[in-house]
Amino acid sequence: MKKIAVYPGSFDPITNGHIDLIKRGSRMFDEIVVLIAYNPNKPAHLFSVEERMEMIKEVITDFEMVRVDSYAGLLVDYVKKAGANIILRGLRALSDFEYEFQLALINRRLNRDVETVFLMTSYEWFFTSSQIIKEAASLGGSVQGLVPDIVCKKLKEKFAK
Repeated sequence: MKKIAVYPGSFDPITNGHIDLIKRGSRMFDEIVVLIAYNPNKPAHLFSVEERMEMIKEVITDFEMVRVDSYAGLLVDYVKKAGANIILRGLRALSDFEYEFQLALINRRLNRDVETVFLMTSYEWFFTSSQIIKEAASLGGSVQGLVPDIVCKKLKEKFAK
């Protein structure tokens, strides 16, 4: 049976930490779906869903087993629809764990066939988050090396306006 994992997030924008998780997950799973998931608790997004999908597709070209999608419903419903039974999540700090643990439990309650797999972030990306990157870029700070080059370019374009 093919092992398909869904890696959900807002990816606004995708960071090198996300890419690291995709790369490491690709050694564990036959296929990974990077899912731009709608989260009503997140503030307004800097990039549209289409812009995020385009950037992600551009930076995952080396990963044949990775595809990109978007969804605005329950994550466990999408996981089933995708033929998967694994949710892939990254953890940076203890504060991430508490929130992610709650999400894993409710997803498990909603669908007993869905498992959540957590990967610890690599130490290089421990402090990296899309929110921090957007804040730094919005104030003219360099985020080179924290995001793929295409994302760096798109951030400069957004904040030049």
